[in-house]
Amino acid sequence: MLSDIEIAQNAEMKKVYEIAAGLGLSEDDLEPYGHYKAKISENVYTKLADKEDGKLILVTAINPTPAGEGKTTVSVGLADAMNKIGKKTVLALREPSLGPVFGMKGGAAGGGYAQVVPMEDINLHFTGDMHAITAANNLLCAMIDNHLQQGNELKIDQRRILFKRCMDMNDRALRNILIGLGGKANGVPREDGFNITVASEIMAILCLASDIADLKERLGNILVAYNTNGEPVYAREIGACGAMTALLKDALKPNLVQTLENNPAFIHGGPFANIAHGCNSVRATKLALKLGDYTVTEAGFGSDLGAEKFMDIKCRAAGLKPSCVVIVATIKALKYNGGVHKEDLGKENMWALEKGIVNLRTHIENMHKYHVPVVVAINRFASDTEAEVAFVRDFCTEMGVEVSMCEVFAKGSEGGVDLAQKVCETIELCEGGEDEFAPIYDTEATIKDKIEKIAKEIYRADGVNFTAQAEKAIKEIENIGFWDLPVCVAKTQYSLSDNPALLGKPKNFKITVRDARLSSGAGFVVIYTGDILTMPGLPKKPAALNIDCENDGTITGLF
Repeated sequence: MLSDIEIAQNAEMKKVYEIAAGLGLSEDDLEPYGHYKAKISENVYTKLADKEDGKLILVTAINPTPAGEGKTTVSVGLADAMNKIGKKTVLALREPSLGPVFGMKGGAAGGGYAQVVPMEDINLHFTGDMHAITAANNLLCAMIDNHLQQGNELKIDQRRILFKRCMDMNDRALRNILIGLGGKANGVPREDGFNITVASEIMAILCLASDIADLKERLGNILVAYNTNGEPVYAREIGACGAMTALLKDALKPNLVQTLENNPAFIHGGPFANIAHGCNSVRATKLALKLGDYTVTEAGFGSDLGAEKFMDIKCRAAGLKPSCVVIVATIKALKYNGGVHKEDLGKENMWALEKGIVNLRTHIENMHKYHVPVVVAINRFASDTEAEVAFVRDFCTEMGVEVSMCEVFAKGSEGGVDLAQKVCETIELCEGGEDEFAPIYDTEATIKDKIEKIAKEIYRADGVNFTAQAEKAIKEIENIGFWDLPVCVAKTQYSLSDNPALLGKPKNFKITVRDARLSSGAGFVVIYTGDILTMPGLPKKPAALNIDCENDGTITGLF
């Protein structure tokens, strides 16, 4: 059996100009990066301004488990299958971060016969977007420290500098550091730290910005520190916004690649859903909607994280209205939620399946709260028994949702035709239903009320406990006038609760909010729960140990 990277390396790719031509784009509309990837020129947005949007399909999942759900794989396979049945469909996904590529997860461009290619490029440096974001982030940090060094005209309190450096790699040693050591010539000594690039506010801003002017304004609105009088200091006061915009102007343009079956895919932006808003860029999604009759996109982790933020942050900011939500699950993952150990997931266990399927039920109910129709995609494994499949089918029928046994990993688009047909039928059945879509909370509510709304409605918590630090941070954010922003909850992806050990549908629990941070440039307030870290560490045996490069430049071991 071929590995993912071997399948990708055997793919017969078309030149990116051919992929673009299928979308009605000319060579002049592209800025090529080699033969198989390109950025889309700014003039395309003007040309397409009056074109009607297609239908938007969101792919999300149950809470992730060690068994793997294959959400990106299903997203790619669904887009291929939609095109196979004659529906002009464009895929819009996030860019992989180098952190998980070299850490626990390995590559992140789909799997099996449902992948985006060139897979190695997408997983590694791609078109340099991550590096541009890192550079812009660290330029602002350097200018803050230079401001301190050159006399500190803004009277920045060096104990209250909020904006951290970043790098797109898992490195726990950089979470908390001291800088400016070595004497006066080497800067002002202070505590600092690093976030992973995908957790940087610059990443969130790039993914939510509508154009260069909006990007520059958002960069200027970043809260970087407080001065000695307790007043906020913004990035525009540091004077870095123009230079940061110059670094990001090309990164703002969506990247065009293709699937294994030569269908178009925009891969752009990559915020994590457990520590950021977890969606690809607004610009890529909107471009895909103009160029296709259908757009398939995905949001990170389970629907309690990525999909909630897609609905409450991205759709609200960009005026998007999804036509359908696909929830990806596996029978193995449902049994894991029912208490089965990982090594026993291949054995039939109806008792555990019945117990664990409450996790799927909760995600379906949660998505219905946004008034969006749901289709369930069961990513099928060879070990799934007929009895288990029948149980899941009956369960979904009782809930009034379509379910499809999806085999895109092994069969490509052919394994997703049933799913594609059911998605199209569901959209047609609910034609015009997009107008009923609504976020789960009103931004005019207080920050604490918005958090409690998400906790009770989406996580199914009994309530929220706020630490003294969280109370203080929220009050400070509201006092400087940012009480009416959406909230972006940083929470474990493994559970509906903030405790990763509580599987299925936890009961009798409260969410604990330990801190809050204003991302005024991105336009939301980050809420920290549990032990969530914005700079991950490498595992005992990182994926980097398996990755190599042959003498001819061929990459091996990348998933």
